[in-house]
Amino acid sequence: MRRRNALSRRIDTQKQLEGALADALTLLELGETEQDEDTVLEAEREIARLEAKMQKAQLESLLSGEADANSCYLEVNAGAGGTEAQDWAEILLRMYNRWAEAHEYKTERMEESAGEEAGIKSASILIKGDNAYGWLKGEAGVHRLVRISPFDSQARRHTSFASVWVYPEIEDEIEIDIQEKDVRVDTYRASGAGGQHVNKTDSAVRLTHIPTGIVVQCQSERSQHKNRASAWKMLRARLYEHELRKREAEAEAEAAGKTGIGWGHQIRSYVLQPYRMVKDLRTGVEKGNTQGVLDGDLDDFLEAALAHKLGGKQPAGAGA
Repeated sequence: MRRRNALSRRIDTQKQLEGALADALTLLELGETEQDEDTVLEAEREIARLEAKMQKAQLESLLSGEADANSCYLEVNAGAGGTEAQDWAEILLRMYNRWAEAHEYKTERMEESAGEEAGIKSASILIKGDNAYGWLKGEAGVHRLVRISPFDSQARRHTSFASVWVYPEIEDEIEIDIQEKDVRVDTYRASGAGGQHVNKTDSAVRLTHIPTGIVVQCQSERSQHKNRASAWKMLRARLYEHELRKREAEAEAEAAGKTGIGWGHQIRSYVLQPYRMVKDLRTGVEKGNTQGVLDGDLDDFLEAALAHKLGGKQPAGAGA
């Protein structure tokens, strides 16, 4: 039913665009026949608006991967660099939360490990909504920040790294074969706000899949039983995503989808000092409004990543 509804929405969008374009062309022809400049300008503005909508619909048509329509989990991990890197990881997490909020996606915190002085060591959130994975899967990789560190008394410029991992939420009907002997289960005390219960019982759960080295953890619930169930669901999703990426790499006969996640393969630089610029190192898209990007304005980057599938054509507005 979800697949059917998605196809139905695409067909409706196509019909609406075709009808609106026919009306705009009729209006343009009428204005030219009567030499009415205002009517011609109105028709041209409508055609330009429809072109932008068409380009967006064309990009959305690329969200046709096996799991693109799903909600997704997003993990952020601070790199080496102590407090500065942990603060950068928290800024990234806030950026994705802001993006999700602007697009009316719901978010749910699954796990968060606070830094010693500021920021976070790691965090996982669930972003719920149609096409969340399709839009965000290209964000997986290493993100680099260059700025004057607020934690440096000598006001020196620091370079910090944080990694992002994105994987789809999967339906219970999809069977993922996991041998319990291949999974190490650890429990520990949750951290962060949460009242008297937090830090008094081992309610948080960490699962390590030994064959792949994949690790997931959950501390969103007060009950260890609920956290364990959520962690197993996250592990199934991670293994599912792992298989999807492996298949994609084999089909494309290249490791681009996999190496982009490696620690030494940064995908985007956020430079706040000595100049202000955010640049995607894969698509070349640049934005000078760094604060806007850190407040969640990521659409140009996400659309450019999808546009690569159209032979490198960049969507309108990208690079502004």
